[in-house]
Order: sequence, then C-alpha cells, then structure tokens
Amino acid sequence: MKKKLTMLLGIYLNALAFILPRTAGRQGFLLFCRPFCMPLKDYHKKFLNTAEHFSFDHDGIAVQGYRWGNGKKKILFIHGWQSHSFRWKAYIEAFSKEDYTLYAIDAPGHGLSGGNFISVPYYTGVIQQLIGTIGPLHAVISHSLGSFSSLYTFYEQPSLPVNKLVLMASPGEAYDFIIFYQQTLKLSDKTIGLVLDHFKKSFGQPITFFSTPRFATAVHVPCLIVHDEEDPDTSFQYSVRIHQAIAKSRLMKTKGIGHNLKSPLVVTEVVNFVNEHQLIVSGKEKISENS
Repeated sequence: MKKKLTMLLGIYLNALAFILPRTAGRQGFLLFCRPFCMPLKDYHKKFLNTAEHFSFDHDGIAVQGYRWGNGKKKILFIHGWQSHSFRWKAYIEAFSKEDYTLYAIDAPGHGLSGGNFISVPYYTGVIQQLIGTIGPLHAVISHSLGSFSSLYTFYEQPSLPVNKLVLMASPGEAYDFIIFYQQTLKLSDKTIGLVLDHFKKSFGQPITFFSTPRFATAVHVPCLIVHDEEDPDTSFQYSVRIHQAIAKSRLMKTKGIGHNLKSPLVVTEVVNFVNEHQLIVSGKEKISENS
C-alpha cells in the first residue's frame, strides 16, 4: 500500500509539472518537508509524563516541550526526523536532576507538537526561540536532522549561549535528501527542478548551501561528534568532515550500532563529555572506535 501511494504521488507531481508547474513546485516542496509520524504509544507517554510539560507558539504552531530536574546547568535535547522526545529517555535518566535542568522538545509535525512541516531553517527558528526563552545552556545534545539544525543555529548565531555541543549521526548535505526524494518518488528532472526552485524562493538559498561541514565552521565550543561507520542513513564521512571543521571537537566512531545510536556505550560517552571539567582546548581528539 505504501509503495503504491508513493508511486501515485510521483505520477501526480510529474503530471502536474506540465499543467501547473508552480503548483507542482510548491506541492512537491511541501511534501518533501512533511514528516509522516506514528502516534505516540502508551509507553512513550508514560515516560514523557514524568516531565513537567510546557508549550510555546512558533509561527502559529504549538510546540510541545518537556522539563526534568531543577539543577543550575541546562541541557537541551534536539531529536531528528520522524522522531520525538522519548528517544532521549536513556539520557534523561542518566543525568543528575540536582545538577541539571533537562529540556526536550517535539519538533513541529512530530510527537505532541502541532503542524505538518519541518525543515532545517524552520527547526532552527524553533531552537533559537526556545534558547532565547530559557537562557544560556550548558549543552545542546542533538541527533540526525536535529544535529543539522543545531549546526545551522550556530551558523546563524555564532555567539549562541551554549557551552558544549553533541552531534549524533549528523547528515552532511541537504542535496542528498533531494536525490533520495527524487529516486523514491521517481520524479522527473523537470519536477525536481521546480521543487528546487521553490526551495530557493522559500529560504533565499539554493539547497546546495545547506551543508553541515560549512555550518560547522561557526562552532567554537567543545563538541562531541558520534557516528556509526555502518550508518545506513547518513554517511560517517560527513562526521569526519564536521570534525575537521570544528577545532575543539572529539569524534567517537562506533560500529554496528546503526543510525539511532541507542547504546549504553554512547549514552555513557555523551554524559561523561557533558559532565567533564577538562574541556577540549584545541586540536583534534582521538577517534574512539567501539563495536
């Protein structure tokens, strides 16, 4: 059923590109930026209900937030595409609630947040708004699209009040997603060209501008980069390039854990990095290889 729907969407957009090209570009763009998320399960809600819930408005969309602990140091968790705040359960449980106040949000179109649209610039706007509200952060911990958006946030605001950054399974180039999108829906070059035209009109930049190695050059705080060398969704080599671009960075390479990086080993490494007092001063730290 899903495969048939995907095929029909591609046929529709390809036909529309000849009849109403601007409409095809807009609708193809909106589909590209639309997550299709499953509803939260009971065990997700059970954990999330251990938090203090809050929400805020971003461009007319209600963004759902969660808060644990009452410590002086603040940490913000940023999840990825078609995920939600439950993914941070092991991390939330690992950090001291006396030392830290822990924040997580469901991105627009995800979890309990409203909307049905997400993009790196839009997600960045949400992150900037929240940081402006809750104040300086000890750390931002992010995964996948959340890592892409966190890097773009630093690029947009190089003096962002964040002391440490954790990037997990970061993508590299936004253009990679367009290639996957075109191949999945079997879109013609004409159709994908119209989508890219609408993308540039919407964000003021071509899709090739959106590159995590480019954005990483704006990061000047200690950074832990975690990536599995067998990640099927985002290439490990992009994290190598991000590592090269950030002076105060440490790269942790894993093997066999996958894109989600749900491993006690990763949790321990991230918590230790956030807790440690001896920060990365300069140069490159060793690659930790784990399997």
